[in-house]
Amino acid sequence: MISFIASTISFFVLFPYFCYVLVFSICKLVTKKHRFSFYLALDASTIFFISSVHFIMQTIWGISFLGYILLVVVVIGLVLVIYHWRIQKQEINYKKVLRAFWRVNFLIFFCIYFILSTYGIIYYITESI
Repeated sequence: MISFIASTISFFVLFPYFCYVLVFSICKLVTKKHRFSFYLALDASTIFFISSVHFIMQTIWGISFLGYILLVVVVIGLVLVIYHWRIQKQEINYKKVLRAFWRVNFLIFFCIYFILSTYGIIYYITESI
């Protein structure tokens, strides 16, 4: 049972868009709400995109960039808090900032995932030729 769970998590880390599609499909079937399903799937798959970027970078270059990835995540959080504070000119709405933080991370790591996947495929094809 533990190996099945580990294999499933490994699969979703390697292919995080399947996690997105799975959560979206199940939620859409259950709730019949497209927008809610979209955002729930986006929120659920963010951690898989972040971890997938880490493992792709480790595979391509052979070293761990986890510290830099965490630094990027923290900087994104700081920028969003400062932006929210400067725009709102009042107390920070933590729920709104946390939601924006998580979704900006999804957007950034989703793009990085596809850029690195494309680069990795091209890199390994040219290395094998």
